[in-house]
Amino acid sequence: MKTLGKATKSAKPAGRHGPSSKPTRAPAMPRRTRLSKPAIAEIFRRLEAADPHPKSELEYVNPFTLLVAVVLSAQSTDAGVNKATRALFKIADTPEKMVRLDEAGIREFIKTIGLYRNKARNVLELSRQLIANHGGNVPRDRAALEALPGVGRKTANVVMNVAFGEPTMAVDTHVFRVANRTGLSRGRTPLEVEEDLLRVIPAEYALHAHHWLILHGRYVCKARRPECPSCSIRDLCLFEAKTPCSN
Repeated sequence: MKTLGKATKSAKPAGRHGPSSKPTRAPAMPRRTRLSKPAIAEIFRRLEAADPHPKSELEYVNPFTLLVAVVLSAQSTDAGVNKATRALFKIADTPEKMVRLDEAGIREFIKTIGLYRNKARNVLELSRQLIANHGGNVPRDRAALEALPGVGRKTANVVMNVAFGEPTMAVDTHVFRVANRTGLSRGRTPLEVEEDLLRVIPAEYALHAHHWLILHGRYVCKARRPECPSCSIRDLCLFEAKTPCSN
C-alpha cells in the first residue's frame, strides 16, 4: 500500500472541498411527480373551488378527543368510530376522565370498533402519558405525538393539521391511491408519497390539501371503480384506466 508523503510540485492543492476542489452535493431526491406545476396548481384550485373549507369527518370536541378518534380510526371507518365515540366523549373528553373510566369502561364504549381491545389499552395509556408528561395537553410536536401509544406518523400528521393548523400531509389509503393515479406521486410507500406531495403542492393549498385528497379518494376516485366521468380533475389526471362514460 502506498503512503502519502510530502506534496510535490506536480500535486494539485486540495482546496476547500477536498482534492477535487469541487463542492460535494447531497443526492437529489428522485423525481416521482409526473404532473407539471401548472397542472398541480389547477388540480388544487378546482378541489378548493368545490369545497373551500374541508373538514375531517371524524367527530371531536377538542384536541384530545381528536387524538383518540384518530387512534380508534385505524382499520375502521370514520362512521363506525363516530357512532362509538359520541357516547364515549360525553363521559370522557379529557385524559383525566378517560383514566377514571379505565380500560374496561373504554372497551364497553368502543367494542363495535375493530381491534377494540388493543385500542382501549392504547387510549388509556396515552391518556396517562399525556397527564404525566404533558400536563394533560396534547403536544403539537411530532416526536412527542409519535411517542404516545397507538400514534404513528399518519395519526400525528392528522392531529397536527386539524388541531393545530400545521400544513402536514397524512397519507392514508385514499391519499396514496389518488396521488399515484393522478401523477402527483409515484411513491412506493406512504412516506415517499408524503414527501412528494409536500414538495409539489403550492403553499396556498397546503393546509387543506390532505383533506381534499382524502375526500376525493373516498367519494370520487374510489379503489374498485373510480367515478371518472364525474371527476372534476379528469382532464388533468394521468390515470390510464379511466372509467369510461356510460353513454
